Amino acid sequence: MLLLFLREKIAWIGFIIGVLICMNILFYLDYGFSNISISYFNIVTISITIVFLIWRYKKEIHQLTYFLGNLSNGYDVLSDDATFSPFQKMYVEHIVEVLEEKDALLNQSKIQLQEDSEDLLAWVHEMKTPLTALKLMIEQTEDTNLRKKLENEWMRIHLLLDQQLHNSRLAFIEKDNRLEKISLRTIVYKEIREFHSWCMEKGIGFQVEDLKEEVITDSKWLAFIVRQLLSNAIKYSHQNQDINIFTTIDDSGHLLLHIQDYGVGIRQEDLPRIFHKSYTGTIGRESVQSTGMGLYLAKNASQKLGIQIIVQSTKDEGSIFTLQFPTENEYGRLLGR
Repeated sequence: MLLLFLREKIAWIGFIIGVLICMNILFYLDYGFSNISISYFNIVTISITIVFLIWRYKKEIHQLTYFLGNLSNGYDVLSDDATFSPFQKMYVEHIVEVLEEKDALLNQSKIQLQEDSEDLLAWVHEMKTPLTALKLMIEQTEDTNLRKKLENEWMRIHLLLDQQLHNSRLAFIEKDNRLEKISLRTIVYKEIREFHSWCMEKGIGFQVEDLKEEVITDSKWLAFIVRQLLSNAIKYSHQNQDINIFTTIDDSGHLLLHIQDYGVGIRQEDLPRIFHKSYTGTIGRESVQSTGMGLYLAKNASQKLGIQIIVQSTKDEGSIFTLQFPTENEYGRLLGR
């Protein structure tokens, strides 16, 4: 801080040194001044300059501390008339006006964003009614091939709406979750049934282990995360292939839920960015079905629940998405936040 102050006052210091040099030259040219008198003059001048700079440093530090401290209390920085000079007050008043205008714009933007989010959430909920009616109409369709095609398109719409609904809720996940002990088997099988028609069309089966384990988390958000990973596995699996779902325990005692497919896989250069918002990667450019939102939402939701998503993938061989659940001690820290 002191070095920055001295650097800022370099013009003052340079001016004083220049005046001192000129005065010394004049003194030496005038034979009426002794060397001792000149030395005294230099010592006194330098001492006064040092004292002055220390005083200015402390004064400006006090002003800066006062200014920053009062900014957090509603910009009431001009209540103490003795703190700033009239010249400084002019600039401080302008800074405060600019900050208040920025705050007003920020608050207005937050209100608008909140209203837009609520409108979007209401729209998604409104879409559920016609979507449910459409599902009933599709089930009554007699043409089997047509019904399967309609069911697949219905599923795509349903998943997109589901993503949008959870995207709107993601910012408030702390207020919209309840940690409880739930069965992995219940969650996984429920989500697999949701994709029944899509899997039938592609000839995809599931090899699922017993999944007897239970975890402490929010069932609704865990179901959403599993749904995104299953959707991704089905989407990029080849026809007539199986998807493996199994659990393991790592060396640190974490429960791992693995979802393994044997599909197109992910290029190594794409792996660091697959969880970025709207990033579709190389495969996504070849498929209109990719939105780049599923993995992004799953990653963000899992982080807020203390769950890590680990990815292993090889191009043209398939991928393994792993959910690493916290241990009981880590859950305790999560609940204490």
